[in-house]
Amino acid sequence: MTVLKAAVVQAACVPFDREATLEKVGTWAARAAAEGARLVVFPEAFVSGYPWGARFGASVGRRTPEGHEWYRRYHASAVDVPGPAVDRMAGMARDHAIHLVVGVIERDGGTLYCTVLFFSPRGYLGKHRKVMPTAAERLVWGFGDGSTLPVFDTAVGKLGAVICWENYMPLLRMAMYAKGIQLYCAPTADSRPRWVASMRHVALEGRCFVLSACQFLRRSDFPDDFPTCFGDDPETILCPGRSVIVDPAGEILAGPCDDGETLLLAELDLDQIVRGKFDFDVTGHYARPDIFRLIVNEEPTPAVCWQGRHGSADASVTPNHAAGGERIQGRENLTETQSHAEKR
Repeated sequence: MTVLKAAVVQAACVPFDREATLEKVGTWAARAAAEGARLVVFPEAFVSGYPWGARFGASVGRRTPEGHEWYRRYHASAVDVPGPAVDRMAGMARDHAIHLVVGVIERDGGTLYCTVLFFSPRGYLGKHRKVMPTAAERLVWGFGDGSTLPVFDTAVGKLGAVICWENYMPLLRMAMYAKGIQLYCAPTADSRPRWVASMRHVALEGRCFVLSACQFLRRSDFPDDFPTCFGDDPETILCPGRSVIVDPAGEILAGPCDDGETLLLAELDLDQIVRGKFDFDVTGHYARPDIFRLIVNEEPTPAVCWQGRHGSADASVTPNHAAGGERIQGRENLTETQSHAEKR
């Protein structure tokens, strides 16, 4: 029996303050490691914040100077990939001998992305950029492409992430199942009770463990001058959490919790995945590729492609764009050791 102890962090970040939030990442990672966790999952946009209730001064045909300034502040608190914040989190994973999955706001030029970063005890593995921001998120976040849909073959299992309402995209889920995902991380900002039902469905459909991490946030966690439609009462709960860990049979192992910050812990029997696939393997014996097929474009899609001197196209104009670690399951997947050797 292969058993992994995993942790989901349900906590508040320090919105618009990258360094203070990284301190909290370190504190919660240390706490999880002390409890014996080898995998620790943080919520969506943890570093440095999901801007609850913000309009960024935007309406159809108009943007205000105040909105531009709040975007500047949001951009200033974001994470460069690679960069010092990534190095700092890699150090946490190394120091505590854990695999770490952290939701961040990534900046690349003038654009922000909702991104998940992956780390092993050996260092940074790579990232997933949210491919479809939801509703007003599109005011401030760009769109990821198919080049950052990784499933990493790690020492703790095949690890990947699908962010928030990406989980309602059936074809994206199918792509992750086809890559053999075992540890399906679902960082989210959706804390409604029905979200738990969705996570149970995903676990049962994919015959995988689902670890959904959501922040617990009050109005007081944000700057006093932060303009939000939720008002100024510091005790107003903007996000009650409801993080959850679900097994491949759709049964809840830990959570949901909606009354404060907490650390969810569960022991995951990875052999349960194969047992479950005896009944249902969505991309294997229960598939009908003669009728239904999914094609996934994993090529980077930069806005500018440069032509080399000999006429060959070079699309590597955005070095931060690549998945950056082990190759995606479904291409020739690399082990952790190969990944880090390649980057050297």
